Amino acid sequence: MRAWRSFLGFLALTATSIAAEKVRPNVLFIAVDDLRTNLGCYGDRFAQTPHLDRLAARGTVFARAYTQQAVCNPSRQSLLSGRRPDSIQVWDLYTHFRKTAPDVVPLPEHFKLNGYFAQAIGKIYHGFEGMADPPSWSVPEQYQYVEKLDDYRLPENRKPARGQKQMSLEFADAPEDEYPDGKAAAAAVAVLERIAREKSGRPFFLAVGIRKPHLPFTAPKKYWDAFASVPLPPVDPAAPPRHGPEIALHDSIELRGYSDVPRKGDLDAELVTRLRRGYYAATSFADAQIGRVLGALDRTGFKDNTIVVVWGDHGFHLGEHGLWTKITNYEADTRVPLIISAPGQKRRGARTDTLVELLDLYPTLIELCGLPPREKLEGRSIAGWLDDPNRRGRVAAFSQFPRPWTGRGTPEFMGYAVRTAGHRYVEWRQITTGEVVARELYAYNGDEQFERENLADAPEQRARCTEMAALLPPIRRTIGP
Repeated sequence: MRAWRSFLGFLALTATSIAAEKVRPNVLFIAVDDLRTNLGCYGDRFAQTPHLDRLAARGTVFARAYTQQAVCNPSRQSLLSGRRPDSIQVWDLYTHFRKTAPDVVPLPEHFKLNGYFAQAIGKIYHGFEGMADPPSWSVPEQYQYVEKLDDYRLPENRKPARGQKQMSLEFADAPEDEYPDGKAAAAAVAVLERIAREKSGRPFFLAVGIRKPHLPFTAPKKYWDAFASVPLPPVDPAAPPRHGPEIALHDSIELRGYSDVPRKGDLDAELVTRLRRGYYAATSFADAQIGRVLGALDRTGFKDNTIVVVWGDHGFHLGEHGLWTKITNYEADTRVPLIISAPGQKRRGARTDTLVELLDLYPTLIELCGLPPREKLEGRSIAGWLDDPNRRGRVAAFSQFPRPWTGRGTPEFMGYAVRTAGHRYVEWRQITTGEVVARELYAYNGDEQFERENLADAPEQRARCTEMAALLPPIRRTIGP
């Protein structure tokens, strides 16, 4: 009798396990390039982002999420590997963790190995030619690499006279599906519809990479028209932080490569206004493409059993501090949008101010989907904040950035940043010796996004600098042998 009961218990456990496998949630994993927190759900009254706002209303807004390095390739490879840039030795635009950290099993591959159908459409890993990662996916990636000239629709901008960078912004009378993001959205919709028709019961991990609002700011003209007369607030602060070190700044080289932007010197007021409106318009276009995918998720019946994650790979400067684009350790570049909506979460439409890192997404999705853990992950699950947005969180979040920045090769200096609830501390270290060549300390007033004054040399801040420097050991302090 006891043996029979044991056998019945085994059958019940097996049935429960099979049932659990059948109800494993799907994952819709949406990456957005160069997206700062200028969204309606983050309190920006000028933004027109209705689709992301609706997603936030049924999920959780992580108001203080931080990238590990504010430029595309290191940020994305850090998130997808679950390890910090130093751990995978990826700090530039061309290195791939498969060469520098071959033991890594990245997030989508982990899902694939555990029975998920994994597909990528658009920019998930870095969008350069040759930066695809076939082992991560069940089928080849779509639109992983696109020519920059494909961002433009006007014939005068499709002539590669200065390489592939033409005008910094273009809003033409053209259909959405002629743009790379429109094509990616249409492909994602088609995949969801196909999966629904097939009814295989196999869970999916669908990654969709939206390229806008990355430069150039291009989209159908209706998005520009919506912002053409919007009186955006003035750039503030227009100057770098007082007493900030020169090493923390850059010359906005990414923007200056476009044909309508001066190679050196200040940008005139009209161009600044156009660029800022162009960024908002491109963001609205990105939101619309995300809306198309979310709409398909609803129509196909997958909404109630799909985790939706929308994340920005890094932030962006729009003239603040005299800077354009990313590549700093400042708040505007390291702080990113992060929205998660999950089946069964107890609180919806909530905001949490707990400090989180993009590294946290790997262990979070593992927990939410009931997958086995992975060793050496350096983030931690934030699934608990979906039910209780006010629970206590980590003390600090970490970011880093190298200097000089060329986009390729090993740098000479690395700036390591630690962000607490009210302060940011940065140590700039010579890579081979670990010598500190500059320090920064900034205080933030509430939800402030921009630094005003470097307090690192103030005698009354000495204890705080020491305290925050002591938080840095989780990040390797030198990169040399």
